[in-house]
Amino acid sequence: MASHSPQTPSPALQQAASLLDSEAAGILLAATSDISLIVGSDGVIQETATAALDFESEDIASWRGRAWVDTVTVESRPKIDALLRDAAAGTMTRWRQVNHPSRNGPDVPIRYAGLRPQKDGPIIVVGQDLRTLAGLQRRLADTQQALERDYDRLRSAETRYKLLFQLSGEPVLVADAGTRRVSEANPAAARLLGRPHKRILGQDVADLFEVTATRDIAALFAGLRTSGQAGDVVVRLTGGRGETRVSASLFRSEGSTSILLRLSPLAAARAGQLATDGGALDVIRRMPEGFVVTDPARRILTANTAFLDLVQLATEEQVRGQPLDRWLGREETETLALFATLREHGSVRHFSTVMRGDYGSLEDVEVAAVSAPSAEQPCLGFTIRATPRRAAPVHSGGHELPRSVEQMTELVGRVSMKALVRETTDLIEKLCIEAALRITRDNRASAAEMLGLSRQGLYAKMRRYGIGDLDTGDTETPPDDDA
Repeated sequence: MASHSPQTPSPALQQAASLLDSEAAGILLAATSDISLIVGSDGVIQETATAALDFESEDIASWRGRAWVDTVTVESRPKIDALLRDAAAGTMTRWRQVNHPSRNGPDVPIRYAGLRPQKDGPIIVVGQDLRTLAGLQRRLADTQQALERDYDRLRSAETRYKLLFQLSGEPVLVADAGTRRVSEANPAAARLLGRPHKRILGQDVADLFEVTATRDIAALFAGLRTSGQAGDVVVRLTGGRGETRVSASLFRSEGSTSILLRLSPLAAARAGQLATDGGALDVIRRMPEGFVVTDPARRILTANTAFLDLVQLATEEQVRGQPLDRWLGREETETLALFATLREHGSVRHFSTVMRGDYGSLEDVEVAAVSAPSAEQPCLGFTIRATPRRAAPVHSGGHELPRSVEQMTELVGRVSMKALVRETTDLIEKLCIEAALRITRDNRASAAEMLGLSRQGLYAKMRRYGIGDLDTGDTETPPDDDA
């Protein structure tokens, strides 16, 4: 809170003050401040007055006869001593913020300044209620943290879907609906078209095929722009690569309209594509996240190893043909809501639920799902990611760090901002190191590289926060600090 140097009243204010008797001065003080006090030279409160109704529950009147310093929290006592010490005849002291303990919840922050009318006489103290400002600061901090969490979730979702886009064995292009320029292409599409990825981006879709396909591609885009739907077209690839079926669907993203083009090669091109599909399927089976495909009736057609681990079964044959509802969801209504949303919108993201294993395990998971009704065999696809359980962070210095913005903001006024920033930085460093070790499966050299630290710097911070086994086998003295 900004502070001001002691000020001497102007002659005009001194003349106005001489016109007021003590009763009128008291009324003026009470009307222009949230709280006013008369404090004796010995620091004892003689009189109190408040203008705000919400101070009635704090029983300010009970302060009369008590030392002013005894009505505030411990960390505010030096500020009260400074106010009493700085109060001089005819001058206003600097404004200082202090906290009063409250009977009804958080401490009450008050901003005080004092004036001593006569030398060695009592001090007139005026105060401003800062509870509204403190509440706004807490709301701002909470909003900022919520935005950060939303950004992290969006970035994680974008990473997962980009990974699926790149690993897909089906050639896929994304083009602008108005210009027909290609904005994205996966590796399978580059292999099918026989062109480097860089030579596909920015090209007109029609230029990727034989000249005879130009009219068909134009009709495809026109139909999508007018009605949102268009039938498949069969066009010839350049360089004698055979024919391919082009299926298109319209979608909106970031305020613009784009078209997703799926290329299904025919004849000779299909053989090479099948090999690619087989490699992609092998990758999906080895993915650490559960992946399962069902028919429209939600009976499982195929599932990967991670899904089998979640349901506590050993082989794919044990789940094939079984309804997914047998293991997914806390109760029937939850799964019904998931499938209803999937039918209505065609996809579901970040659906939080649980997986129930055959032997009683219960795992919190996040589900993303998509419907493919126009495929050769209509199906539903689900990715199921286990939600990690985070242990409560314990600080090696013997006290627990603040775990939420609410806890930190409650310390404002009790602990200096420098100490709060230092402890928050320590907490973030500890969480980042634990995350890096978890991602690299405790490979400390890789974790240090990921964090931008030297290995010795990482060991020093691990010892500082009490993370993992500290026997690194490295005798080099770590630096005191490593950015």
